[in-house]
Amino acid sequence: MFGLRCGFFSFLTLSLLGVGGCSPSSFFPESGPISATIRSGISETVPYALIKLTPETIDILAAHEPKGLAGAFTDRRPSVNITFGIGDVVSVTIFEASSGGLFIPVEAGARSGNFVSLPDQMVDSTGNITIPFAGLIKAAGRTNVQIQNEIVEKIKNRAIEPQVIVALSQQRTSLISVVGSVNTPLRFAVPASGAGDRVLDAITRAGGISGPGYASWVMLERGGRRATVPFENLVMNANNNIYILPGDRIYVYQEQQKFIAFGATGNIASTTSGLGQTQINFDAWRLNLAEAVAKAGGLADFAADPRSVFLYRLEPREVAQLLGADMSRFDRPLVPVIFSISFQDPGGYFLATRLQMRNDDIIFMANAPSNDISKILSFVTQVAATTVGTELAVQGVPITTQAINTKTLIGATPTNP
Repeated sequence: MFGLRCGFFSFLTLSLLGVGGCSPSSFFPESGPISATIRSGISETVPYALIKLTPETIDILAAHEPKGLAGAFTDRRPSVNITFGIGDVVSVTIFEASSGGLFIPVEAGARSGNFVSLPDQMVDSTGNITIPFAGLIKAAGRTNVQIQNEIVEKIKNRAIEPQVIVALSQQRTSLISVVGSVNTPLRFAVPASGAGDRVLDAITRAGGISGPGYASWVMLERGGRRATVPFENLVMNANNNIYILPGDRIYVYQEQQKFIAFGATGNIASTTSGLGQTQINFDAWRLNLAEAVAKAGGLADFAADPRSVFLYRLEPREVAQLLGADMSRFDRPLVPVIFSISFQDPGGYFLATRLQMRNDDIIFMANAPSNDISKILSFVTQVAATTVGTELAVQGVPITTQAINTKTLIGATPTNP
């Protein structure tokens, strides 16, 4: 009797799952969309492009990796001519061919070096310096050679074959700032550092970074523009270690690169529930997809579908177009792309080792179809167990009532008719 009733309730339960077209995946909790939904390419909120990972796809992604500093600042020439700025202290020395000229009196006679050194002076707020018999000379924004030539031009008709040397006595502009997670934050003058210094040279002058290289980022600000690159990228990729220019600001900060893993990962508490999500640090400056999946605990044996591993990422429009995305669906500079890869294919692991992860990537490992069956069986078992318990409770009610009535009859005192 119990078996018939349990079977009835189990049949009723399965029937209810099918009411209104209800599928097991919509009835039971899920850690994300089912693989069939992702492969449909349809979203009610954000359109996306579904791209299958192939060797050709990975080659395109590798060729269009973010360029960092090299991509943001295309002028990679070193600073050759340092110009003077307001606040700089300038020294001027004027030479004449012989005494009796404008600056060397006749009574000076023959002496070694017919020159006169003028007192150092600061470039004023209007950008000028003052030279006797030459007047105001524009200094701000000009090189020492340009200043020398103007002074000679203004005094050549009064001095005897004049020659002028202009030098920077104290440099207070054209400085480089290095701040943040460095051992000795500082500002230094470009000429004093030597010609051809690069970003790593500037960081070295600041005592080097104060944290681990894989967690350090370098931001360069120049002319109102900013670009950021991982520190170890500067070390490994010479293109990003560009020349520094006057006025550059370098900011070093600490921030772990990370990715997010959802779905049927090996880190889930219960392999039958399929509920797993975690944020994981790279702990390295580069991480490929295979390493990222391993960091997430791999694919759960009893829950994951190895054919359905997905990587969520935003790609520039030009890259998405090269990948074969239908660009008519997208109108923004960055296109949502979902890359699919099958780990059931032995070659999929080789592909995964070639695809480099990026900061804030999302990995989703879909549940296997058999996982839904496990959920159904588990649910039916719980319903059957509940049914049996309820049946026993119901049958126990008349037995208890009878016992109470019997006890009452036994303990009652007979009455006379």
